[in-house]
Amino acid sequence: MAGHDSKKEEVALTAMVAVELAMVGVNTVYKAATLKGLSYLVFVAYTYVIGTLVLVPIPFILGRRELPSFQPPFLLRIFLLGLIGILSNICAYKGIEYSSPTLASAVSNLTPASTFILAVIFRMENLDLRSYTTHIKIIGTMFSIAGALVAVLYRGPTLLSSASSSPSPQLSLSLQYPLGTSEKYWVIGGLLLACQCLLYAIWYILQTQVMKIYPDEKIVVAVYFLCTTTMAVPICFIGETKLSAWTLRPDIELVAVVLSGFFGQPFSTLVHTWGLHLKGPLYISIFRPLSIAMAAAIGVIFLGDALCLGSVLGAAILLLGFYAVIWAKAQEDYTENCGSDDLGALPDRKTPLLGS
Repeated sequence: MAGHDSKKEEVALTAMVAVELAMVGVNTVYKAATLKGLSYLVFVAYTYVIGTLVLVPIPFILGRRELPSFQPPFLLRIFLLGLIGILSNICAYKGIEYSSPTLASAVSNLTPASTFILAVIFRMENLDLRSYTTHIKIIGTMFSIAGALVAVLYRGPTLLSSASSSPSPQLSLSLQYPLGTSEKYWVIGGLLLACQCLLYAIWYILQTQVMKIYPDEKIVVAVYFLCTTTMAVPICFIGETKLSAWTLRPDIELVAVVLSGFFGQPFSTLVHTWGLHLKGPLYISIFRPLSIAMAAAIGVIFLGDALCLGSVLGAAILLLGFYAVIWAKAQEDYTENCGSDDLGALPDRKTPLLGS
């Protein structure tokens, strides 16, 4: 059984990293599409529509076990989740339009701190200030945020430059401070992205509660997308009245929408919901800092950006904080399991690490 748990841990870790990589890629392509005139409201609406078409058939294809019927508390929470999801995506993509994917990746590191605070308030996370693991989790979260800030605010000397490559000006622009964008819009974009992080933290907490009511990730995500799409499409139509904006050109605009519809929100929501059920909200949010390192790597490998000392230092500090939190949570999990078994053997873990 220990081997089974170890394999599940590896799958969870791989899935969370894959989500962050997918989101960085989607954000980069989306930024390039906005430079061609793609409306963020059109992007959000089409993403939800495609995501619904992808996710709704999954429970019927894979089959499902007997579960309680939908009750008003479940439906009310799904409605709130949908509303929070729409608002967070509107804030996210308008924020990226005003700024850049790099800033989005950096600001996303506010999510672990916000989630940790909310998880403590709702008694979903241990906060025993006498415990060394709590100290490590707090310090690790602070290190993650500090590492992201270092990577963004401190450039430093160039360590590696891809001078020979000549990336597309539009794509290269997406990982830099946008030319022609005023400081005012850059600040507004940052504030919108900060609001998105707070909404994400609330979404994680609420979704954890939903999974306790109806513990089937496939059905929960399918119902969530169906509900969210029925709200998002009218809202986006009201916000974007220009009919020509809803016609996607067969270029980077169409690519951005299709990628987001398959590998953006649907993929991340499904994996995060499964992770919330398995591990709880803090485990999911702590992976957000990895996106800044990924954004820097994508810039160097695919866009020909220079790798600077600030990015390396920031990534090192970030990863130190990330692994500190993961180690602290593993220690808590081990202590919990050992303490619950009179014979001292590791029991079969049937409850999530967090939110239990």
